[in-house]
Amino acid sequence: MTGHTDSCCEGTPAPASPRMWTVDEHLADVLATVAPLPAIELPLLDAQGCRLDEDVVAGVDLPPFDNSSMDGYALRTADTAGATGAYPSVLAVVGDIAAGAGELPKVGPGQAARIMTGAPVPPGAEAVAPVEWTDGGTGTGRAADSMGAAVADEEVRVLRPVAEGAHIRRRGSDLAAGDRVLTAGTVLGPTQLGLLAAIGRGTVRVRPRPRVVVLSTGSELVQPGEPVGPGRISDSNSFTLTAAARDAGAIAYRVGGVPDDAATLRAVLEDQLGRADLIVTSGGVSVGAYDVVKEVFESYGGVDFRRLRMQPGKPQGFGRIGGSGDGAGVPLLALPGNPVSAYISFELFVRPVIRTMLGAPDIHRPVVRAECTAALRSPAGRRQFLRGRYADGSVTPVGGEGSHLVGALARANCLITVPESTESVDAGTVLDVVLLTD
Repeated sequence: MTGHTDSCCEGTPAPASPRMWTVDEHLADVLATVAPLPAIELPLLDAQGCRLDEDVVAGVDLPPFDNSSMDGYALRTADTAGATGAYPSVLAVVGDIAAGAGELPKVGPGQAARIMTGAPVPPGAEAVAPVEWTDGGTGTGRAADSMGAAVADEEVRVLRPVAEGAHIRRRGSDLAAGDRVLTAGTVLGPTQLGLLAAIGRGTVRVRPRPRVVVLSTGSELVQPGEPVGPGRISDSNSFTLTAAARDAGAIAYRVGGVPDDAATLRAVLEDQLGRADLIVTSGGVSVGAYDVVKEVFESYGGVDFRRLRMQPGKPQGFGRIGGSGDGAGVPLLALPGNPVSAYISFELFVRPVIRTMLGAPDIHRPVVRAECTAALRSPAGRRQFLRGRYADGSVTPVGGEGSHLVGALARANCLITVPESTESVDAGTVLDVVLLTD
């Protein structure tokens, strides 16, 4: 037997081991295949959360006209000089002005016009006396003289002097026509959208939020709320990853668990390709007899499955599907199925892709240096990412190393990074920490 074995193997080279990629190499390779989405014009509410692709210049003054900041009486300031509660200024009320009024009465000496908040200041008026500074007005309102002309049949007593310009919001005091009010790159939130509406913009040019389709694979998956029988588990990955995609700024669509069946998976993918700028899957990327994900993705061509020098998250896949030629099709990232592996892989690889598509300048989570409160062990040659709690310059590990420990993951607010070259860490060692919250 020994002789046979020797003759069989003599001169036969040992099979080459598959390449092991570093985290940085894989991330650079992934990011090289994506770019910011082309800018489009969107209605205001559809643009919420998007990043401006233009500087916005006001085409009108804000406010567009002098208007009252109070309910009260528009008047001439000289008519209130020396007014007191004992010796008020008595003015004839010549009209009422509501917000949106067009034709305005003219205010002359000894006259006032009742005015509402936001209403235009009438000609002749120099200030507004708040209604609290008056007796509220007396009389029955408007009357007519013997010729039928309208006359004032109401008086108002002003109980204190009113300074010129008091309680008037001047035209252009907020913004002037020609002012640059928003700059390219601004993320549009409620107040920015309100500003755009205020200056009369109905649409705006933005980098759109990428549409991300998230699906999890595995015949063992059931929908949350359904009975969990022997060998079955609730599908949590699709919820975690969909929420994470939205947190990164994407419009995310969750697809329920897809069974380990090549025809079903292909049909789901074909159905989703039309609405996806990015597809993210979890499960089916490791070596296994039932990992149909690789079988289906490899049939499209252009999808690469590889092993990374990291823990957790060693098996990864990425490429494009649904197109022909280099750079065609929809980008796809295939993540491991273990919940912790899937989430950490998302943070390291998928989130930067989404942020790149958004045109964001900050595509990575912030990294800080922190003192680790506990001793750690790490596998040689792999960059380890441990869940932790960061506060005030120190970090404490949360839970164990298992990639199924979702309870510990939910308590973590950071990832403790142990370099590939380090196998043990003493308590008190300063390490890089990836913050998972802003």
